[in-house]
Amino acid sequence: MQKFLISRAIQSVLTLLAVATIIFAMTRLTGDPAAIMLGETPEFSLSTLEALREEMGLNDPIYKQFWIFMSGVFQGDFGESFVYREPAINLIKHRYMATLQLMGVGLAISLVVGITLGVLTAVKRDTWFDRFGKALALVGQAAPSFWIAIMLIALFAVNLRWLPPGGYGTPQQLILPGLAVSLGPIAGLLRLTRSSMLNVLDSEYVKMARLKGLPEGQIIWKHALKNAAIPIVTLIGLSLANLITGTVVIERVFNWPGMGRLAVDGAFNRDFALVQSTVLMFAVGYIFANLLVDISYAYLDPRIRY
Repeated sequence: MQKFLISRAIQSVLTLLAVATIIFAMTRLTGDPAAIMLGETPEFSLSTLEALREEMGLNDPIYKQFWIFMSGVFQGDFGESFVYREPAINLIKHRYMATLQLMGVGLAISLVVGITLGVLTAVKRDTWFDRFGKALALVGQAAPSFWIAIMLIALFAVNLRWLPPGGYGTPQQLILPGLAVSLGPIAGLLRLTRSSMLNVLDSEYVKMARLKGLPEGQIIWKHALKNAAIPIVTLIGLSLANLITGTVVIERVFNWPGMGRLAVDGAFNRDFALVQSTVLMFAVGYIFANLLVDISYAYLDPRIRY
Protein backbone atom coordinates (compact mmCIF):
# COMPACT_ATOMS: atom_id res chain seq x y z
CA MET A 1 0.00 0.00 0.00
CA GLN A 2 2.83 2.37 0.88
CA LYS A 3 4.56 1.76 -2.45
CA PHE A 4 1.29 2.38 -4.26
CA LEU A 5 0.78 5.75 -2.52
CA ILE A 6 4.38 6.83 -3.11
CA SER A 7 4.08 5.90 -6.80
CA ARG A 8 0.88 7.94 -7.21
CA ALA A 9 2.37 10.91 -5.34
CA ILE A 10 5.44 10.92 -7.62
CA GLN A 11 3.20 10.74 -10.69
CA SER A 12 1.19 13.71 -9.38
CA VAL A 13 4.34 15.80 -8.89
CA LEU A 14 5.58 14.92 -12.39
CA THR A 15 2.17 15.85 -13.83
CA LEU A 16 2.30 19.19 -12.04
CA LEU A 17 5.76 19.84 -13.49
CA ALA A 18 4.47 19.02 -16.97
CA VAL A 19 1.45 21.32 -16.55
CA ALA A 20 3.64 24.18 -15.30
CA THR A 21 5.93 23.70 -18.30
CA ILE A 22 2.97 23.77 -20.70
CA ILE A 23 1.62 26.95 -19.09
CA PHE A 24 5.03 28.60 -19.43
CA ALA A 25 5.32 27.55 -23.08
CA MET A 26 1.77 28.57 -24.03
CA THR A 27 2.12 32.06 -22.58
CA ARG A 28 5.25 32.58 -24.69
CA LEU A 29 3.82 31.03 -27.87
CA THR A 30 0.83 33.39 -27.88
CA GLY A 31 3.14 36.39 -28.36
CA ASP A 32 4.86 38.96 -26.20
CA PRO A 33 3.12 38.81 -22.78
CA ALA A 34 3.98 42.44 -22.07
CA ALA A 35 2.45 43.62 -25.36
CA ILE A 36 -0.64 41.46 -24.73
CA MET A 37 -1.08 42.95 -21.27
CA LEU A 38 -0.75 46.54 -22.49
CA GLY A 39 -2.98 45.93 -25.51
CA GLU A 40 -4.55 49.15 -26.74
CA THR A 41 -4.28 51.02 -23.45
CA PRO A 42 -3.34 54.75 -23.53
CA GLU A 43 -0.16 53.92 -21.62
CA PHE A 44 1.12 51.84 -24.53
CA SER A 45 4.44 53.09 -25.86
CA LEU A 46 7.78 51.58 -26.69
CA SER A 47 9.31 52.89 -23.46
CA THR A 48 6.40 51.54 -21.38
CA LEU A 49 6.60 48.20 -23.19
CA GLU A 50 10.33 47.94 -22.58
CA ALA A 51 9.91 48.84 -18.91
CA LEU A 52 7.22 46.19 -18.46
CA ARG A 53 9.33 43.60 -20.25
CA GLU A 54 12.23 44.37 -17.92
CA GLU A 55 9.94 44.19 -14.87
CA MET A 56 8.59 40.79 -15.95
CA GLY A 57 12.05 39.47 -16.79
CA LEU A 58 11.19 38.92 -20.45
CA ASN A 59 14.54 40.32 -21.58
CA ASP A 60 16.35 37.42 -19.91
CA PRO A 61 17.26 34.25 -21.86
CA ILE A 62 14.40 31.78 -22.14
CA TYR A 63 16.10 29.14 -19.98
CA LYS A 64 16.57 31.72 -17.20
CA GLN A 65 12.90 32.76 -17.49
CA PHE A 66 11.88 29.12 -17.17
CA TRP A 67 14.06 28.59 -14.11
CA ILE A 68 12.69 31.71 -12.42
CA PHE A 69 9.14 30.65 -13.26
CA MET A 70 9.54 27.10 -11.90
CA SER A 71 11.30 28.36 -8.78
CA GLY A 72 8.42 30.75 -8.19
CA VAL A 73 5.87 27.95 -8.66
CA PHE A 74 7.42 25.84 -5.91
CA GLN A 75 7.75 28.89 -3.65
CA GLY A 76 4.19 30.06 -4.25
CA ASP A 77 5.31 33.15 -6.15
CA PHE A 78 3.37 33.62 -9.41
CA GLY A 79 4.35 37.22 -10.04
CA GLU A 80 2.55 40.49 -9.47
CA SER A 81 -0.89 41.28 -10.83
CA PHE A 82 -0.70 43.96 -13.52
CA VAL A 83 -4.15 45.35 -12.60
CA TYR A 84 -4.26 45.00 -8.80
CA ARG A 85 -0.56 45.73 -8.24
CA GLU A 86 -0.10 43.04 -5.63
CA PRO A 87 1.19 39.45 -5.70
CA ALA A 88 -1.18 37.15 -7.58
CA ILE A 89 -0.95 34.54 -4.84
CA ASN A 90 -2.44 37.00 -2.33
CA LEU A 91 -5.46 37.54 -4.58
CA ILE A 92 -5.91 33.78 -4.90
CA LYS A 93 -5.73 33.30 -1.12
CA HIS A 94 -8.56 35.78 -0.66
CA ARG A 95 -10.77 34.04 -3.25
CA TYR A 96 -9.85 30.38 -2.80
CA MET A 97 -11.97 29.85 0.31
CA ALA A 98 -15.08 31.20 -1.43
CA THR A 99 -14.55 28.73 -4.28
CA LEU A 100 -13.96 25.86 -1.83
CA GLN A 101 -17.22 26.70 -0.06
CA LEU A 102 -19.14 26.62 -3.33
CA MET A 103 -17.43 23.40 -4.43
CA GLY A 104 -18.07 21.76 -1.06
CA VAL A 105 -21.79 22.52 -1.12
CA GLY A 106 -22.10 21.49 -4.77
CA LEU A 107 -20.23 18.21 -4.19
CA ALA A 108 -22.25 17.38 -1.06
CA ILE A 109 -25.56 17.96 -2.84
CA SER A 110 -24.49 15.96 -5.89
CA LEU A 111 -23.24 13.01 -3.81
CA VAL A 112 -26.33 12.75 -1.62
CA VAL A 113 -28.90 13.34 -4.36
CA GLY A 114 -27.12 11.66 -7.28
CA ILE A 115 -26.10 8.42 -5.54
CA THR A 116 -29.37 8.10 -3.59
CA LEU A 117 -31.51 8.59 -6.69
CA GLY A 118 -29.25 6.28 -8.69
CA VAL A 119 -29.66 3.45 -6.17
CA LEU A 120 -33.42 3.95 -5.85
CA THR A 121 -34.00 4.09 -9.62
CA ALA A 122 -32.09 0.81 -9.98
CA VAL A 123 -34.11 -0.83 -7.22
CA LYS A 124 -37.39 0.55 -8.61
CA ARG A 125 -36.54 -0.26 -12.22
CA ASP A 126 -39.16 0.55 -14.90
CA THR A 127 -41.43 2.39 -12.46
CA TRP A 128 -42.55 6.03 -12.57
CA PHE A 129 -39.73 6.85 -10.15
CA ASP A 130 -37.18 5.34 -12.54
CA ARG A 131 -38.59 7.37 -15.43
CA PHE A 132 -38.45 10.54 -13.32
CA GLY A 133 -34.79 9.87 -12.46
CA LYS A 134 -33.85 9.31 -16.09
CA ALA A 135 -35.64 12.52 -17.11
CA LEU A 136 -33.82 14.48 -14.40
CA ALA A 137 -30.49 13.05 -15.54
CA LEU A 138 -31.24 14.01 -19.15
CA VAL A 139 -32.09 17.60 -18.22
CA GLY A 140 -29.07 17.88 -15.92
CA GLN A 141 -26.61 16.78 -18.59
CA ALA A 142 -28.21 18.71 -21.47
CA ALA A 143 -28.95 22.10 -19.87
CA PRO A 144 -26.10 24.66 -19.74
CA SER A 145 -25.06 25.68 -16.23
CA PHE A 146 -25.63 29.39 -16.86
CA TRP A 147 -29.22 28.68 -17.97
CA ILE A 148 -29.85 26.59 -14.86
CA ALA A 149 -28.46 29.43 -12.73
CA ILE A 150 -30.73 31.99 -14.39
CA MET A 151 -33.79 29.76 -14.00
CA LEU A 152 -33.04 29.24 -10.30
CA ILE A 153 -32.73 32.99 -9.79
CA ALA A 154 -35.98 33.62 -11.68
CA LEU A 155 -37.89 31.01 -9.65
CA PHE A 156 -36.55 31.25 -6.10
CA ALA A 157 -35.28 34.85 -5.98
CA VAL A 158 -37.58 36.81 -8.31
CA ASN A 159 -40.91 34.96 -8.22
CA LEU A 160 -40.97 33.22 -4.84
CA ARG A 161 -38.55 35.61 -3.07
CA TRP A 162 -37.28 32.79 -0.87
CA LEU A 163 -33.56 33.30 -1.46
CA PRO A 164 -31.24 36.18 -2.43
CA PRO A 165 -30.27 36.33 -6.15
CA GLY A 166 -26.55 36.58 -5.47
CA GLY A 167 -23.83 37.90 -3.22
CA TYR A 168 -21.56 36.32 -0.63
CA GLY A 169 -21.43 36.11 3.14
CA THR A 170 -24.54 34.27 4.38
CA PRO A 171 -25.67 30.62 4.16
CA GLN A 172 -28.77 31.68 2.20
CA GLN A 173 -26.58 33.19 -0.52
CA LEU A 174 -24.81 29.83 -0.92
CA ILE A 175 -27.91 27.73 -1.67
CA LEU A 176 -28.72 28.83 -5.23
CA PRO A 177 -25.15 28.73 -6.61
CA GLY A 178 -24.64 25.40 -4.84
CA LEU A 179 -27.72 23.97 -6.55
CA ALA A 180 -26.71 25.40 -9.92
CA VAL A 181 -23.22 23.93 -9.81
CA SER A 182 -24.43 20.52 -8.57
CA LEU A 183 -27.08 19.64 -11.17
CA GLY A 184 -24.59 18.45 -13.80
CA PRO A 185 -22.73 16.11 -11.39
CA ILE A 186 -26.09 14.88 -10.03
CA ALA A 187 -27.11 13.79 -13.53
CA GLY A 188 -23.86 11.94 -14.17
CA LEU A 189 -23.80 10.21 -10.78
CA LEU A 190 -27.47 9.23 -11.09
CA ARG A 191 -27.00 7.53 -14.46
CA LEU A 192 -23.75 5.76 -13.58
CA THR A 193 -24.96 4.62 -10.14
CA ARG A 194 -28.14 3.23 -11.69
CA SER A 195 -26.19 1.35 -14.36
CA SER A 196 -23.63 -0.06 -11.90
CA MET A 197 -26.30 -1.09 -9.41
CA LEU A 198 -28.34 -2.88 -12.09
CA ASN A 199 -25.29 -4.99 -12.96
CA VAL A 200 -24.58 -5.79 -9.32
CA LEU A 201 -28.20 -6.54 -8.34
CA ASP A 202 -28.30 -9.32 -10.97
CA SER A 203 -25.14 -10.98 -9.60
CA GLU A 204 -25.08 -14.34 -7.86
CA TYR A 205 -23.86 -13.14 -4.46
CA VAL A 206 -26.80 -10.71 -4.17
CA LYS A 207 -29.21 -13.55 -4.92
CA MET A 208 -27.42 -15.67 -2.31
CA ALA A 209 -27.70 -12.88 0.28
CA ARG A 210 -31.44 -12.72 -0.34
CA LEU A 211 -31.74 -16.49 0.02
CA LYS A 212 -29.97 -16.23 3.37
CA GLY A 213 -32.66 -13.81 4.52
CA LEU A 214 -30.53 -10.69 4.92
CA PRO A 215 -32.52 -7.43 5.17
CA GLU A 216 -33.07 -5.82 1.77
CA GLY A 217 -31.64 -2.50 2.95
CA GLN A 218 -28.42 -4.18 4.08
CA ILE A 219 -28.11 -6.01 0.77
CA ILE A 220 -28.57 -2.85 -1.27
CA TRP A 221 -26.65 -0.23 0.72
CA LYS A 222 -23.87 -2.35 2.25
CA HIS A 223 -23.13 -5.17 -0.19
CA ALA A 224 -24.38 -4.09 -3.62
CA LEU A 225 -23.40 -0.40 -3.44
CA LYS A 226 -19.89 -1.21 -2.18
CA ASN A 227 -19.24 -3.54 -5.11
CA ALA A 228 -20.65 -1.01 -7.56
CA ALA A 229 -18.51 1.79 -6.12
CA ILE A 230 -15.41 1.66 -8.38
CA PRO A 231 -16.95 3.42 -11.44
CA ILE A 232 -18.90 5.73 -9.11
CA VAL A 233 -15.70 6.82 -7.36
CA THR A 234 -14.14 7.48 -10.76
CA LEU A 235 -17.00 9.78 -11.68
CA ILE A 236 -16.86 11.49 -8.27
CA GLY A 237 -13.23 12.33 -8.93
CA LEU A 238 -14.08 13.69 -12.36
CA SER A 239 -17.00 15.64 -10.90
CA LEU A 240 -14.75 17.15 -8.24
CA ALA A 241 -12.26 18.17 -10.90
CA ASN A 242 -15.02 19.63 -13.08
CA LEU A 243 -16.45 21.55 -10.12
CA ILE A 244 -13.11 23.33 -9.77
CA THR A 245 -13.45 24.90 -13.21
CA GLY A 246 -17.24 24.63 -13.48
CA THR A 247 -17.66 27.34 -10.86
CA VAL A 248 -16.29 29.94 -13.30
CA VAL A 249 -19.65 30.69 -14.96
CA ILE A 250 -21.69 30.20 -11.78
CA GLU A 251 -19.55 32.65 -9.83
CA ARG A 252 -20.01 35.22 -12.55
CA VAL A 253 -23.80 34.80 -12.62
CA PHE A 254 -24.26 34.94 -8.83
CA ASN A 255 -21.60 37.63 -8.22
CA TRP A 256 -19.65 35.12 -6.12
CA PRO A 257 -16.12 36.34 -5.26
CA GLY A 258 -14.26 33.13 -6.04
CA MET A 259 -11.34 32.03 -8.19
CA GLY A 260 -13.51 31.49 -11.26
CA ARG A 261 -14.62 35.10 -11.29
CA LEU A 262 -11.03 36.17 -10.61
CA ALA A 263 -9.83 34.17 -13.64
CA VAL A 264 -12.49 35.73 -15.88
CA ASP A 265 -11.62 39.24 -14.68
CA GLY A 266 -7.93 38.51 -15.26
CA ALA A 267 -8.63 37.32 -18.81
CA PHE A 268 -10.73 40.40 -19.64
CA ASN A 269 -8.10 42.72 -18.14
CA ARG A 270 -5.23 40.86 -19.85
CA ASP A 271 -3.63 40.30 -16.46
CA PHE A 272 -0.88 37.87 -17.42
CA ALA A 273 0.29 36.85 -13.92
CA LEU A 274 -3.27 36.47 -12.62
CA VAL A 275 -4.45 34.24 -15.47
CA GLN A 276 -1.30 32.14 -15.26
CA SER A 277 -1.64 31.61 -11.51
CA THR A 278 -5.36 30.76 -11.58
CA VAL A 279 -4.88 28.25 -14.40
CA LEU A 280 -2.08 26.60 -12.45
CA MET A 281 -4.22 26.44 -9.31
CA PHE A 282 -7.06 24.84 -11.29
CA ALA A 283 -4.55 22.26 -12.54
CA VAL A 284 -3.43 21.54 -8.97
CA GLY A 285 -7.07 20.91 -8.08
CA TYR A 286 -7.44 18.45 -10.98
CA ILE A 287 -4.29 16.57 -9.99
CA PHE A 288 -5.32 16.40 -6.33
CA ALA A 289 -8.78 15.10 -7.27
CA ASN A 290 -7.23 12.32 -9.38
CA LEU A 291 -4.86 11.42 -6.54
CA LEU A 292 -7.81 11.05 -4.16
CA VAL A 293 -9.53 8.75 -6.68
CA ASP A 294 -6.44 6.54 -6.94
CA ILE A 295 -6.21 6.26 -3.16
CA SER A 296 -9.92 5.42 -2.94
CA TYR A 297 -9.43 2.65 -5.53
CA ALA A 298 -6.77 1.05 -3.36
CA TYR A 299 -9.04 0.96 -0.30
CA LEU A 300 -12.13 -0.25 -2.17
CA ASP A 301 -10.34 -3.02 -4.06
CA PRO A 302 -6.93 -4.18 -2.69
CA ARG A 303 -6.17 -5.90 -6.02
CA ILE A 304 -5.66 -2.50 -7.63
CA ARG A 305 -2.60 -1.88 -5.43
CA TYR A 306 -0.79 -4.59 -7.36
